[in-house]
Amino acid sequence: MKSIIIQAESDLGVHIDGARLGPIQLAKDIQGFYKGESLSFHADDSIIKSRNLSDRAKNKYEINEFNEKLYKSILEKIKAGYFPLIIGGDKSVTIPSCLADAKDGEEIGLIIIGAHADYNTFDTTETGNINGLCTACITGFKCEELMSFHRGEMIQPTKTVLIGVRNMNAKEKDNIKYSGINIFTTDDIKNQGAATIIQKAFEIASYKTKSVHICYDLDIIDPSVAPGISVPEFNGIDENTAMELGDEILNHFDKVSAYDLVELNPLRDVNRKTEQIALNLLFKIIKKIEELPDKKIEETD
Repeated sequence: MKSIIIQAESDLGVHIDGARLGPIQLAKDIQGFYKGESLSFHADDSIIKSRNLSDRAKNKYEINEFNEKLYKSILEKIKAGYFPLIIGGDKSVTIPSCLADAKDGEEIGLIIIGAHADYNTFDTTETGNINGLCTACITGFKCEELMSFHRGEMIQPTKTVLIGVRNMNAKEKDNIKYSGINIFTTDDIKNQGAATIIQKAFEIASYKTKSVHICYDLDIIDPSVAPGISVPEFNGIDENTAMELGDEILNHFDKVSAYDLVELNPLRDVNRKTEQIALNLLFKIIKKIEELPDKKIEETD
């Protein structure tokens, strides 16, 4: 299948600097291995990020401008039969990626691997970081201001699975309580095993859907193992389990329509530990995409 790597070089969604460099570094790492097409989107260097603790919508306008360009490009490539592999950047880049995938046609499911539910709204966020609102936005729970560029279906909460969640604030828990979102915690992974959790996730996300969108946030891994993360959370998984989750997703890859790999922050990494894990995941994903049959493009009037 035709693949395209889209570098989403932005860290506007979080008050910590550095995630914008993750896609740049990984793109350098795969030179000589990856032979497909690529595009890069770079947040304007002249933007002065908001770091005001009372700002509950940090860099909203700048993020929307960046995400709209990303959205249009991803949608164009999906319609042209490409498999988009989006390398972030902070997690706010998954908003255009997921919405573009949902725009393409029939209902899709969503599996997000990461430490945070990111189900806040502008009213409930404690940090004002837009990356903490992305799941709510993608599944149509308020946050309309973050998807003005999207005219189409949202991803249904009941078709959305969060894997590895281990930190939610009280108001966020209230938001998610009756949402229909399906959650497996880090402890669930440790107790049931990666294979079982991924199997259950695909059963939910792929039920009566055209395909499944994958978001893999590297903060799923414990920061003692992968320190190169902007907002680390302890009690994460180890490297072997992180790779096993990635491998289990590949076992269901015939159902996958797009893949986001996000949140590598080289400025916080130690001895390139996190970068190497991300690179190992990336190599396997690229190889798997190349094995997929070409997507048939149906002509429309």
